[in-house]
Amino acid sequence: MGVNLIFKIAAVGILVTILCQVLKHSGREEQAFLVSLAGLILVLSWVIPYIYELFQTVQALFAL
Repeated sequence: MGVNLIFKIAAVGILVTILCQVLKHSGREEQAFLVSLAGLILVLSWVIPYIYELFQTVQALFAL
C-alpha cells in the first residue's frame, strides 16, 4: 500500500464532501446520500484487497 492510494482516498473524500454539501444545500438529500454511498463503495473496492492480504499474512504467520 503506497502513498498513492492514500492520496486517492483523500481526493475521493474531499470530492464527496463538497458534492454532499452542495446537494444538501440545494435540497437534494437523497442524491447526497447516494453520492456518499458511491464514494464509500469506491474506496472499499480499493482497500479490500489490502485487507485480504493482511488476513492472509496473519494466517500464515500464526499457521492457522
